[in-house]
Amino acid sequence: MRHLNGRGKGESDYDYKHDILFFKTKDREYSKSLELNNIILDTDNEGFITGMQILDASNFLQVKPMILKNIKNFEFNAHNEHGKIEVRLTFQMQIRNKIVEKNPIILQETPMYLPSSTLQVSA
Repeated sequence: MRHLNGRGKGESDYDYKHDILFFKTKDREYSKSLELNNIILDTDNEGFITGMQILDASNFLQVKPMILKNIKNFEFNAHNEHGKIEVRLTFQMQIRNKIVEKNPIILQETPMYLPSSTLQVSA
């Protein structure tokens, strides 16, 4: 089983108008995307997850849209077994003068094999 484990520079962005939250690493090259319900996973040429988009993000994460504009550091871990992918996302956001951490776990069935990925990314 191949596994990507790394640290790198990355970026997050929030499209307020369309309520889409986007995370990606700058150290891996994009190849294609896989759409799974309300998330889109971006992969590199080796199939490792290098980024993700969360559609209807404020509703999915139960966070006000204005707060999603203030994402700080993030990390995601993706594990794929038996046709199901589990993505553990951790990110920090600033609410007033306080840093708050969110840790959603996203479970989705996937029609294709993706190798496990662990990325710690700082903005």
